[in-house]
Amino acid sequence: MKVQSKVSSKSRLRGQLKEFRQDPLHFLMSNSELQGDVAHFRFGPQKVYLLTNPATVKQIMLNKEYAFAKSKNFRQLEPFVGKGLLTSEGELHRKQRQLIQPLFRADEVQRYGEEMVSLTDTYCRSFKDGETRLITRDMMNITLAVISKTMFSMELFETHETVGKPIDLALEIVTKRIRSLLKIPLSIPTKDNKQFNHSVQTLDRVIYHMINSRRNIASNDLLSVLMKATNEDGTMSDQQLRDECMTIFLAGHETTANALSWSFYLLAKHPLKRKKMLEELETVLGNRLPCSKDVELLPYTTNVIREALRLYPPAWLFGRDVTKAATLDALTLRKGDRLLISPYVMHRNAEYFTSPHLFKPERFEEGFLKKIPSYTYIPFGGGARVCIGNHFAMMEAVLLIATISQKFTFDLLEEQSSIEPYPLITLRPRNGLLMRVKDRTKK
Repeated sequence: MKVQSKVSSKSRLRGQLKEFRQDPLHFLMSNSELQGDVAHFRFGPQKVYLLTNPATVKQIMLNKEYAFAKSKNFRQLEPFVGKGLLTSEGELHRKQRQLIQPLFRADEVQRYGEEMVSLTDTYCRSFKDGETRLITRDMMNITLAVISKTMFSMELFETHETVGKPIDLALEIVTKRIRSLLKIPLSIPTKDNKQFNHSVQTLDRVIYHMINSRRNIASNDLLSVLMKATNEDGTMSDQQLRDECMTIFLAGHETTANALSWSFYLLAKHPLKRKKMLEELETVLGNRLPCSKDVELLPYTTNVIREALRLYPPAWLFGRDVTKAATLDALTLRKGDRLLISPYVMHRNAEYFTSPHLFKPERFEEGFLKKIPSYTYIPFGGGARVCIGNHFAMMEAVLLIATISQKFTFDLLEEQSSIEPYPLITLRPRNGLLMRVKDRTKK
């Protein structure tokens, strides 16, 4: 599909939204290749810029953040996650982030390592040599169990029917709404709206049950911190509690699960890279399970995750609306313009990443990230809205892939030798990832 860099008069009303909706990743890559660091097009009447220069992105996310707000379209997530950290702005976002941030400091997340490993090891005991499994679902189940246990002290393994399906459906419908010029009010009983509302109600029951079952129970997890929090109006309302829990519930497992799924896909496609990772695990761990202190002793395993995040960043696109007239280098922006920042596109820039389409965990060796400009590699975003759980997610991903790979490897089925990325709110393998299990402990 050839993407035009100019908007014809016939398409001025809808701009290039149709082309974007047909294949978002191709559309963004093509426009970036055609137009360079500043690509422009229209979505309906709105002027949109795709900006891929790291220095410009740094200005948007850090130096001139005051002139930009999260895209209005992104607010289509609010009926799903409410006004939690992901969607809130201004003073509410600052207060809530200040409250939650201490639980996700690099030194603080170390205490969750044992539970991460134990939950993963328990889950994988059901794997059988030679069976075919939907690995994407397994990763979602494991990471949801991890976030439920570590942040909310809840045991939650039976996840797909009660939690996985409604999350998937809600994300599908939210994505449609974000990419549509006409947003039908959710109160109108269309098929999509009824499915969306039912999914949110299902998830609400899980979240509110979690909140209500924890009242008057002492703990030091995230839910307890939120429930004890006070402000000028008293304790946090149940609605705000629900919104923050839903946000952590979603963001705390969805992105890591996708990163792990892509990692297993890439390792299956590159057996020599997988062999190198397994040798590192055997050298460092032997037959014992990993712990949080082992993460720094597993540089190649860590680089496998980093490279998977480079090629398939779960947060593949950020949107910002211009709220005040601003200048970025030679670009003059007007209030109402929209900016797009795509880690997926930026991570494929050959100026900074040699052979950018190849899977090369070795590229992150020898202090690579310190040698490239800041905001060149941004799998967790940046600035004041950098992912609050980035340290938690990286440690979790390394520990989970190490725990699983000690006993099992996954091979692609012949019909799934090439997997297409599916860009919803996060970037996941389209139609899931069916893989054949190999039990490494069997001789």
